[in-house]
Amino acid sequence: MNGPAAGEGDDEPEEVRGAPRTPGSRPTGDDHRPPPGPSAVPRPATSPGESPKPCGPAHGTPPADHPAEADMPRTPDRPIHAMDGGDDSEGPFPHRVLKSLLGAWALAACSPEETAAVDAHLTGCAPCEDEARRLRGAVELLHTERDLDLPASLRFRVLENCLVRRPPRIPVPDWAAPYDAETARLDALLRDIGGRDWDVPVPLRWFDGQRAVEEWTTVSRVIGHLMSIDGLVASALGLDDPIGREAPRGPAERTEKFWRAESGPRGRSVHPPWREQSHTLIRTVSFAGPGAADLSVSYGDFSLPLRDSMIDRAFECWIHADDIAGAVAYPYDPPRGPHLNRMIDLAARLLPAALAGRRRAGLAGPVRQLVTAGAPGRSVHLEVEGAGGGNWYIALDSPAALGSPDHTVAQVALDAVEFCKLVAGHVPPEDAAAGQDGDREAIRDLLFAAASLSRL
Repeated sequence: MNGPAAGEGDDEPEEVRGAPRTPGSRPTGDDHRPPPGPSAVPRPATSPGESPKPCGPAHGTPPADHPAEADMPRTPDRPIHAMDGGDDSEGPFPHRVLKSLLGAWALAACSPEETAAVDAHLTGCAPCEDEARRLRGAVELLHTERDLDLPASLRFRVLENCLVRRPPRIPVPDWAAPYDAETARLDALLRDIGGRDWDVPVPLRWFDGQRAVEEWTTVSRVIGHLMSIDGLVASALGLDDPIGREAPRGPAERTEKFWRAESGPRGRSVHPPWREQSHTLIRTVSFAGPGAADLSVSYGDFSLPLRDSMIDRAFECWIHADDIAGAVAYPYDPPRGPHLNRMIDLAARLLPAALAGRRRAGLAGPVRQLVTAGAPGRSVHLEVEGAGGGNWYIALDSPAALGSPDHTVAQVALDAVEFCKLVAGHVPPEDAAAGQDGDREAIRDLLFAAASLSRL
């Protein structure tokens, strides 16, 4: 740094003498020495045999006699890290590298080796420590990735609170509420997935009465399958059937016809018509009045009253939504407890008829005790645990018999979701994690009858 020679300026006050001066400043008082000449400006070193490089504006270096630049303090040659207060002896990373890693370190994006080096460096470098603190504060203001799937009960709580304040003029029937909830949850899932996810392979599983069946399809075709079966309910209500007026009644045949139709929606385009169809069904059953609950919905080989058919459609919507969620790695919870209970209750009421059908096909044990219609007969106590669970007594020998705790010959205990997956054909009956006690043949017949309720 330029300054007076030793011994000069002794007439300066004590507080001025030896005080640092800012670049370009001039001392006050009688000290009016001219600025140093060209000899005070350091010249770049040259290698032996190399000609000195010219200086001047054309070469990016100001002339030596420039008054402002001549007084600028000259920084001695030393490593950059020394100017920043760092130390190059702390590991394999020099200071400039560690400083460049601070952003990645704040985002937790460094490798373990880099993280350890930065952590060690920050204990001895105040400038980098301050910078790291500021970066960490900025990172905290950023929105982190969040689970897009809302809690399963959130929609119910919001609607319940709204309805308490202002009841709907035309309420959704309680037997249609599960379908309303499950179609809304599937709609939210479909809105979240990307365009390529519509072609992701999805397994459809069911039990054909003797063995597990699996068929691979796509997200788009799964929604088409739901839309085609919902068309049976639409047809029973006098609404348009997406398959057409001459469509078959069997679920499998309807699905195959929908998939083969060249004019049918493909990819993401299947989402809007499916959602519009579900909205239309909910509006229609809400305005239809209480008498609509007993309206018959034909599935080809069997029929269900509308109130049970809507529960069946809610069940299948949840099961296939869970299939899609597993294929695209999307978190998906089971239905709410009261809705799950309705689905389990429907399956339990269908089990005696399923047992009788398997017995006619030679796939179940013989009748042990015939009773008159409506009288109690041999029963299996089905205990379903967890949210939506309960206790059901399933008549073994006739659909017309009455299940009774006093005539129980066996007990089966399953988790609620496990039981539903068994009914959906997603869990083979021999693999069902069931607690069992009593007549082994009765237990086996019940588990296989539950799995045979599934279909495409």
